[in-house]
Order: sequence, then structure tokens, then C-alpha cells
Amino acid sequence: MVLLNPDQRTKLDDTDDSEFYDSPRFVTHVDDGFIQQLTDLYRERLKPNSRIFDLMSSWVSHLPDDMEFAHVEGHGLNGEELARNQRLNHTFVQNLNRDPKLPLEDQSFDAVLNTVSMQYIQYPEAIFSEIHRILKPGGIAIISFSNRMFYQKAIAAWREGSEASRVSLVKSYFEAVPGFSKPEVIARQSQAPAMLQWLGMSGGDPFYAIAACRKD
Repeated sequence: MVLLNPDQRTKLDDTDDSEFYDSPRFVTHVDDGFIQQLTDLYRERLKPNSRIFDLMSSWVSHLPDDMEFAHVEGHGLNGEELARNQRLNHTFVQNLNRDPKLPLEDQSFDAVLNTVSMQYIQYPEAIFSEIHRILKPGGIAIISFSNRMFYQKAIAAWREGSEASRVSLVKSYFEAVPGFSKPEVIARQSQAPAMLQWLGMSGGDPFYAIAACRKD
């Protein structure tokens, strides 16, 4: 199923993504409230001693410190960032917009995670087919995002949309691949830092996650 037309896949900066990510960025792309909510979600949904694939990972891990996993595979576009991530047992660098085929075996992972990076994928149909292929039956995929992005590198369908339309977009990515369960939307209230809450100020990065499991 084709989800996006060619215009929806375009980026303001259409240079090769590998060039954009050639230099490491040792920064966090979401605030502490978002990170805590994501770690809590992982603690709820992931199983100890399972095999995890962190798709489009970085130098920071959001996996709970108190959980051990059999293997954590990391993918990204910058080898220096991946090397800094101590939770990753093995890593590889690959531009998914140029080659979406993952060098991973069928049904080899219990969970596939993607954190605040889905906005950069130009061919989600191929990527979600790959996610389904490498998941074990019953395995879970969790796609999380906020409202931040590298604007010039986000695809038009994401860049020009609202937060609600982005939720619908990620749901449609799952729904386009036969064999996934009905996508579950997890939307949680933004959590401002404690000091701002004490001052009566709300805010913080909005938290969204879409989760689905491989059925067969």
C-alpha cells in the first residue's frame, strides 16, 4: 500500500542524510519529562532478557537502567554517537532513505523501538514492512515522538501537519502492513520540570507513542 505521494516525502534540505549526520550531536532532543515517560513505558511494555532493536538510535539510551536484555542492537547514521551508547551490544550505520532493507534476520527481535526520529523516514511503507519482518510473533514495536524536529530534514507530511495528524500518520504506517495488531495510541500530559510546576507553570514536551504487535 502506498501511503504518501511524492510531494509528501520531500524535505526542505534534500542533500543526502548521511552528510547531515556526518558530525555527532551529543545533545538530547527532548526534555527530561519526555525521557522519563518513555523509560516508564519501556519498563511497562518490554520484557527482561529479550532482544531489542533500537532503530535510528543515538548516544543516549532510554531503556530502564534496572532491566537487563539479552541483546540490544542499535542502528543510526553516526557511528560516534552509537559508540557512546553503552546499552547497545552491537551497532550498524545505514541510511534508510537510501536502503530500507535491514541486515537483520527474520523474526529475530522481541521489540523494535524508534524514538523521535520517524519524521525523517521518506519510505515508511518499506520500513514498517521491515519492522514486521524482524519481529518475532507477539513482538512489539513502539514509535515515540514529540513536537520537535530538524525542520529542514522532516518530510512534508510531518512538517506541515499537526500533532494530531502525526499520530494518525504513524497509525497509518502500522495499518498499511498486514499482520500488525490495531495500533495503540499512548498520549500523556506534558511534564514540566519540578521547579516550573511549583511556580504554577505548565509546559514541557508533549509525549506520544504508538505501539502495535506482530500478530503472526
